[in-house]
Amino acid sequence: YAQQHYPFENVSQFDAKFPAEFIAEGVDQTRGWFYTLLVLATALFDKPPYKNLIVTGLVLAADGKKMSKRLKNYPDPTQVMDKYGADSLRLYLIDSPVVRADTLRFKEEGVKDVLKDVLLPWFNAYRFLVQNIIRLDKEDGIKFVYNENNPVLSNNVMDKWILSYTHTLINFVKVEMAAYRLYTVVPRLLQFIENLTNWYVRLNRSRLRGEVDLEECQASVQSLFSVLFTMIRLMAPFTPFITEMMYQNLYQSIDSSMIKEHPTVFTT
Repeated sequence: YAQQHYPFENVSQFDAKFPAEFIAEGVDQTRGWFYTLLVLATALFDKPPYKNLIVTGLVLAADGKKMSKRLKNYPDPTQVMDKYGADSLRLYLIDSPVVRADTLRFKEEGVKDVLKDVLLPWFNAYRFLVQNIIRLDKEDGIKFVYNENNPVLSNNVMDKWILSYTHTLINFVKVEMAAYRLYTVVPRLLQFIENLTNWYVRLNRSRLRGEVDLEECQASVQSLFSVLFTMIRLMAPFTPFITEMMYQNLYQSIDSSMIKEHPTVFTT
């Protein structure tokens, strides 16, 4: 209310945004901010001030105590990000009990595991795709171009499986994110990355390298590109830095006609 200087001015702006789609704060605000907003809105407008309430748990030190500058019982966040990357830290936190309003004992080892078990395998799959797009151009004289509106259909069972799996994931993420259930989305995304890297890419290396035949190579590259290009857009809210790097590179292989049709979707 005070932010908008309501009701003395900005009445129309306030009415357009009230009640809020969601608010988010720590569980310690249950009897503070959450309660105060609810009491005021009920008294003034006879309705709640927010449509969705997202409560996060508390992040404690590894020993279970409150993080303290005096005790120095937690690692420097800047050093953690410098060592493992901001995306690793973000994924570690949003795939933890914190998003279910439970407490988390922060351990640097957990951030390291996210980098090792999730981000590096994902990046390796992306790098393997790029390597084979370049190889197609140099060895076979085929410049790979991806058009989401006119996909190359594959009869390979593994291609069909990973593409079907991807579309199932898209529908799941849309439904769950619309309901603000972050705690169900991220574990499913991480499971998808594991299946993509440990199953699809490993079992299709020979096809992707062109060791089977050219047609199979093109079909597998098309499928992997489609999956990764979709994946980076799904993961962008959670890991914005690595996905932006991947997007800017893969964007070079997007069909220009698709960019013209959807200029606000496919931008650099």
